[in-house]
Amino acid sequence: MSVAKIIEVSASSTTSIEDAVRGGLKKVAGTVKGIQGAWVNETKAVTDAQGNVTEWRVNMRVTFLVE
Repeated sequence: MSVAKIIEVSASSTTSIEDAVRGGLKKVAGTVKGIQGAWVNETKAVTDAQGNVTEWRVNMRVTFLVE
């Protein structure tokens, strides 16, 4: 039998959505073992007054196996 746990994580990047996801997962992997995947459930683009994207933010649920 296996048991999984889900935690919610927020991450950001000035480069891209993918970079925000990768950076968030890498940070979580520093303290959590057995990561199985992530579900990105919210994405936000922060802009300046001219409408240029200055930062990408993601909220995601990270699933990992409980040992």
